[in-house]
Parts: sequence; C-alpha cells; structure tokens
Amino acid sequence: MALIAIAFPIPPGKKAEWRTFIDELRGSRHRDFTESRRKLGVRERTFLQETPMGDLVIVTLEGDNPMASFAEFGKQTDAFATWFKAQVKSIHGVDLGAPPPGPPPELVVDSGPA
Repeated sequence: MALIAIAFPIPPGKKAEWRTFIDELRGSRHRDFTESRRKLGVRERTFLQETPMGDLVIVTLEGDNPMASFAEFGKQTDAFATWFKAQVKSIHGVDLGAPPPGPPPELVVDSGPA
C-alpha cells in the first residue's frame, strides 16, 4: 500500500464555499464520492489545517498506486467527477484534469509501522 499527501490552499473568501463542498461530500454526494474512490482503488482522507498564513486542505490518497489513481480521476468525465473537478477549480484554482505543476509529493521521513 502506498500513500501520498497533497496540500491545497483555501484562498481568502473561499472557506464557506469549501465547507459547502465538504458538506455535500459527507451528505448528498457521499455515495458517489465513496464509489468513485473505490473504483480508483484508493482511500481518500481530507484534513483542514488552519494556520496563521491561511487555511490548507491536506488530502491523502492511499492505495496500490495513488499517483496513477489521481491522474486517472483527472481524465474521468462522469457526472460526479465533472462536478468534483469544477468545485476544486472554483475553490482552489486547481485544474485536476491537467498534470499538476512541479514534481509529485515527496515522502521525506517515515517512522515505520505503529
């Protein structure tokens, strides 16, 4: 099992929109969300990190090949994926359909199993 973590800033004035997005993922769109991730072969966990420099969303993807799953999701065109990607673009300014700029996340330290 592999794990990646990706951080997305929440720009000023976008936190309420982000909360609405998350409320939908936990509510009316939860089944679509979990089914999407099941088909991709990943477990996704999302954290909110509030900092003095601004809020961050930290997303972890765990699975056999989470980077490939992340790329595959960017190519999907079903109704849920289209909606999800539009929300991310509106809130974070990130186009999940395009390769992310820069290198992939780098694991720099691991304490080993618990």
